[in-house]
Amino acid sequence: MSGEPWLILPTYNEAENIEPIVRAAGQVLAGAAPEGFRVLVVDDGSPDGTGQLAEQLASEYEWVSVLHRSQKGGIGPAYLAGFSHALQAGAGYVMEMDSDFSHDPADLARLLEAVRGGADVALGSRYVPGGGVSNWGLLRRFISEGGSTYARWVLGLKVKDLTGGFKCFRAQVLEQIHFDSVRSRGYAFQVELTYRAVQADFRVVEVPIVFRDRERGQSKMSWRIAVEAMWLVPLLRFR
Repeated sequence: MSGEPWLILPTYNEAENIEPIVRAAGQVLAGAAPEGFRVLVVDDGSPDGTGQLAEQLASEYEWVSVLHRSQKGGIGPAYLAGFSHALQAGAGYVMEMDSDFSHDPADLARLLEAVRGGADVALGSRYVPGGGVSNWGLLRRFISEGGSTYARWVLGLKVKDLTGGFKCFRAQVLEQIHFDSVRSRGYAFQVELTYRAVQADFRVVEVPIVFRDRERGQSKMSWRIAVEAMWLVPLLRFR
């Protein structure tokens, strides 16, 4: 398949993480995609200077680019902007990953390999054999596992980790599921992408990963994001 893999990194106040995460991701992708790759930082006007640090990286590495958005609009809209930019630039594969090292950059190679090996979507999964979470309290574990179980039950899917945000798509998948019409912002955004892919008969595979809680910076998780998923998921099924 023609087209480079693009990694989309959404950021808001990630000044402590942006440089090491970009460098780590670039090192992994250089080995996994020696023919070329791109890393796109989508910054929502971070007041801590994340966007400026990303620009410095873009001046250092030709494979880094930065998309600036004027204000914080949620992770869903940030990804949509990044997906659109990558596809317009001719991406063959589009990857998404958190910018705080919750997702291990080393796993990028495994996700890309899974899609190149025949999957249409490779999903980094915490809830299949070999996957898991680290440094989580009981409440967060309950919310995450409960959210995935709830979404799986309502939507009638077999995918175990529906709320996960570590994915690799074939470019055609995003184009055919009309990603630009997705309006969810948090957990529900990730659920909706996977649901649309399954409904369109694309092959979704789960690749086991270990999710680790961030060590630097502040979590963007909130009750509002969880509540959004609770009421939006049924709408996906009965829309």
